[in-house]
Amino acid sequence: MSTGQLTIDLEALAANWRALNAMSTTETAAVVKANGYGLGADPVARTLAQAGARRFFVAAAEEGAAVRAALGPGPMIGVFSGHMAGDSALIRDNDLTPMLNSVDQVLRHFETLPQHAFGIQLDTGMNRLGMEPAEWAALRDPVLQQMPALLMSHLACADEPDHFMNAKQLRCFREMTDGLGVPRSLSATGGTILGEAYHFDVTRPGVGLYGGRPFEEARPVVALDLPVIQTREVQPGETVGYGNTWTAQRPSRIATVPAGYADGLFRALAPKLALWHGDTRCPIAGRISMDLITVDITELSEEAPEALSLLGPNQGVDDLADAAGTIGYEILTALGARYARSYRS
Repeated sequence: MSTGQLTIDLEALAANWRALNAMSTTETAAVVKANGYGLGADPVARTLAQAGARRFFVAAAEEGAAVRAALGPGPMIGVFSGHMAGDSALIRDNDLTPMLNSVDQVLRHFETLPQHAFGIQLDTGMNRLGMEPAEWAALRDPVLQQMPALLMSHLACADEPDHFMNAKQLRCFREMTDGLGVPRSLSATGGTILGEAYHFDVTRPGVGLYGGRPFEEARPVVALDLPVIQTREVQPGETVGYGNTWTAQRPSRIATVPAGYADGLFRALAPKLALWHGDTRCPIAGRISMDLITVDITELSEEAPEALSLLGPNQGVDDLADAAGTIGYEILTALGARYARSYRS
């Protein structure tokens, strides 16, 4: 095989949903946007439905159509971007539930799909999506007459439990929704972990399902093994890779593996990243290029390995994120299309 092997553990995915569901005091949905966080919306959604999820959320109507094709009729599929111009047929034909974000979206939905299910997204301080308090106050009564399926908002700082913004947004959400008799949702993964006050009627975890922070107890869902194309002996003073950024300080063995920034492995990873062979850490030697990574395997006593592990028991998506100065979400959703993917259940 000339490409990396990306293995997705569907049982771990289901176990993470069950664990977050056990933390929640109410119904637990599942966020499967961005093609199931890059892992495949079809197998991801099917697995989570089998685990017990009955509500799903996506970013766009086109994603919702793909999830509906995977799940068939029944489960609710909410669309965070709401009812965009030109989406009416997609929403109707795939029985999607748009989370309406603005006065314009409310008018569009009521005019084009007057009897179709919808939810309302409220802005409680993130200033990204949703109706602000004054807008909601003006529209609340006519909207409630149409019986929305859900009122929701989104926490800006839920991955920081002590951040003042969490309590501020909770107060605002309650002020906008208390006493209305409509199901409510405020929390993704971080809010689920914050506790019962943030759970309301539906929690909707995302990254925690896929093994990422802030769900520290999550089981890892992805493994990535890269075959070794070639090995070579490098003498002290010789350099490796573009820009001569790595110079051998001792007689060294260098392995070249087929992955690079075209596969979602950012160049910024190189100085801090390593691959693994069993429990032996093998640091990257030089820069990450478009298709190839060179790795120092001098510490391996045996013959050159057939493959090295980038994601596995010794190194998860958040470790890669830390090395790149980013977050696990970006690592997951950037995993490239060239990897050979397999699903383990």
